[in-house]
Amino acid sequence: MPEDLRIGHGFDVHRFATGRKLILAGVEIPHGKGLVGHSDADVLLHAVMNALLGAMSEGDIGVHFPDSDPAYKGIPSTELLRRVLMLLRRRRFRVLSLDVTLVAERPKLAPFYGRMKKNLAAQMKLDAGRISVKAATAEGLGAIGAAKGIAATAVVLLGKRRSTR
Repeated sequence: MPEDLRIGHGFDVHRFATGRKLILAGVEIPHGKGLVGHSDADVLLHAVMNALLGAMSEGDIGVHFPDSDPAYKGIPSTELLRRVLMLLRRRRFRVLSLDVTLVAERPKLAPFYGRMKKNLAAQMKLDAGRISVKAATAEGLGAIGAAKGIAATAVVLLGKRRSTR
């Protein structure tokens, strides 16, 4: 039975501020600053959710979880991802692969790739071998290059079994 395949691309960016924890893929990263946002500002998960929602033609996280709604103030992005994955399953999609790129000057993120992949795999019920997490720098260019924040992009491939009627 052939599958209906969908590709989604997500992007997000958050600036640094003191007094916040740095959370990426639900993993707390030791750093003197965290990311600013209405939720926990997990830029990686926000990009993933935008990719998933885009592949399903369901808008973006701002539509589903508006920052004007106090219900989402400080909410863990892992909870928001859980809700997006419930929608994905209701629509009978499944994640086939995920590729994420973080763009940051600091901190160095490579030591945390394994934990990030493990968290993503567990939450998405996906083999870790189908998930890629990597980082790049902005080579000193722009706000990201000046270490003022972190950006993330995500590409996801979804599959949906076609009915055989």
